[in-house]
Amino acid sequence: MTKQDQTRLRIERMEAERRDRRLRAKEARIDRAEEGRRNIAVGTNPCDVDFVGLVDRWRSDHAAMARSHDYHNANDDYGSSIIDDTTSGGGGASSSKICVCVRKRGLNAKEISKMERDSVTIYHPTATVHSARLRVDGISKYCDHTTFVFDRAFDELSSTEAVYLRVARPLVDYVVRGRGGIDLPRGTVFAYGQTGSGKTYTMDGIQRMVAEDIFSLMSSDDDVDDTTTCSIAMFEIYGGRIQDLLHERKILKVLEDGKGEVVVSGLQEFAVRCERDFLSMIEKGRSNRTTHATEANDVSSRSHAISQILFRDRISGRLKGKLSLVDLAGSERGTDTKSHDKQRRTESSDINTSLLALKECIRAIDGESKHVPYRQSKLTLILKDCFVSRSARTAMIATLAPGSNSSDHTLNTLRYADRIKEKKVGDSFAFASDDKSPPRPLMQPRPMKKASTTITSDLDEYDELEEIMNDHPSSAQEVDEVEEQVSGIDRSTVLFEEEENLLNLHMQSIHENAELLTEEGALLQSVSQGGGGEDCNFDLYASRLGDILDRKTEVLVELRDRLGLYRNLLRKDEELSGLQ
Repeated sequence: MTKQDQTRLRIERMEAERRDRRLRAKEARIDRAEEGRRNIAVGTNPCDVDFVGLVDRWRSDHAAMARSHDYHNANDDYGSSIIDDTTSGGGGASSSKICVCVRKRGLNAKEISKMERDSVTIYHPTATVHSARLRVDGISKYCDHTTFVFDRAFDELSSTEAVYLRVARPLVDYVVRGRGGIDLPRGTVFAYGQTGSGKTYTMDGIQRMVAEDIFSLMSSDDDVDDTTTCSIAMFEIYGGRIQDLLHERKILKVLEDGKGEVVVSGLQEFAVRCERDFLSMIEKGRSNRTTHATEANDVSSRSHAISQILFRDRISGRLKGKLSLVDLAGSERGTDTKSHDKQRRTESSDINTSLLALKECIRAIDGESKHVPYRQSKLTLILKDCFVSRSARTAMIATLAPGSNSSDHTLNTLRYADRIKEKKVGDSFAFASDDKSPPRPLMQPRPMKKASTTITSDLDEYDELEEIMNDHPSSAQEVDEVEEQVSGIDRSTVLFEEEENLLNLHMQSIHENAELLTEEGALLQSVSQGGGGEDCNFDLYASRLGDILDRKTEVLVELRDRLGLYRNLLRKDEELSGLQ
């Protein structure tokens, strides 16, 4: 065979291979389009079918881990043990003092319009977040599956009634029937989560059911009905101010009497005699609550709303029990506040600071510490009796947004809720990953401690404040020392803002490097397939490669300079701290 014949055969073989590649690519596009249509047919967004497929396979492989809410869990003794614990005077085990649960809502119209995918899976008692990732090559796709275990986990098909019956209903019975033994029974239900995740929706449903059950229980128990009155008070904590939502938003003061009891001076209580009166008051207070449009939500609750239901002796007026329903303001990340004005940023600072303090107080309820840092915020100061009383019982409902764009924030919410009880995923929930990525732990490792801002950073970046509050001072002098340290952190705003700038720049550089790597791969592929023929322009290839390398260098230099600036500021701050 001549040399020309060999060349012709090679060309024909190359053309055949090219036709096969094009045919396979066409078939792949058709298959992806068909899968997208199937997703639409079953109510799923026609988004990235590769990631949707990875999540679907994970759910199929791990569906067996889902358990009924009636399944007996050794850690899930909350409802029954509240009653058992109080029969002996309210001094039972700490495991009955708190219930931490999560509730996932379905995709809303806004998320569907943005082609977001469902990135959260609830298999009671676990909640798993599926985070879409690209490998270093910028092309290969995989998913991170991060799982947490809670007392209760409710998916998007679970009704508010189901959440209420298993989480809040035991507290209603506990408070109304006075099951606190020798102590005053106090119950608190918190709704926590990012803005737009369904906190207010969940709390509204719980309030309606509480109204129905309160008067049902009081009428069924002659002793309670004859000797007890019910009243309600509602107020909000907004921007450091306390405002009465049922009394023309009057500004209130927080005082502490000689017995150490915290009193909201001027707060009006309104007697309610039936379910209709109760709901009317709730609706009035809700309409007076402070809300604003934010980058993350068109109607975001910018205040902590607290509804206090008080049961008093009909003759003496002595308090017999108190149930607090707390709809917390929506938490926000630093990326959610970049376009905010000064007022919105200040609001976010106050919200995140109070949420951090709340977490520490709730953890202290269920832990062995004798110190509860309730003075760290007005929210925890007002709810002091819910933390320090032996008869206090607490339920935390963490609400989750399922959209893929919210997956990072959902992880923060789950970490916040998980750290309240410091639970770990047991061996029975260990499972293998469905992709070729290296195995990852079910619980994400806690990040290294670092100074951070209380203005625009995530709640998980408050580690320095956490370390201070975890010192558990036992004397008034030590408390003052802690408060001075916190004030010192507030004075280091410049350092904290620089840290936030460094984190943001690092994240931007990672994204830009990934984009440049993708472009670099496409550029190399175009030259390689050209085979050195007329279609191959090496001059253009070399020019564009030079531009890419120059940009990579600029990104690295900028990041290195920012890191150097942060280190210098940190060193100066440490020197000043040493002088003080």
